[in-house]
Amino acid sequence: MPERIAFRMVLNPGQAEEYRHRHDEIWPQMLAALRAAGISDYTIWLDPETNHLLATLVRADDHTMDDLPQTQINRRWWDFMADIMQVGDRNEPVVVPLQRVFHMD
Repeated sequence: MPERIAFRMVLNPGQAEEYRHRHDEIWPQMLAALRAAGISDYTIWLDPETNHLLATLVRADDHTMDDLPQTQINRRWWDFMADIMQVGDRNEPVVVPLQRVFHMD
């Protein structure tokens, strides 16, 4: 059964419009890589008071999401986004997994 997951990232102050702009023009190759990895229904929300980004997505049972960081397109995207959000040593977004505490169908 597909799984919905959620996680939090942090945007640098003053970068909300740039973040939105870059995602409005997300590279078709990046979208294709996400879909090929079994990811769908991917949504990112911004809390403008804290600059926290809340992301949710659905991943297929046979997803290969864990392999995405090794792909060239994903590495390029992370490098492209590194100047506007909190990232680690390899420009990967700092991600905090969130725990589901309630769900209503």
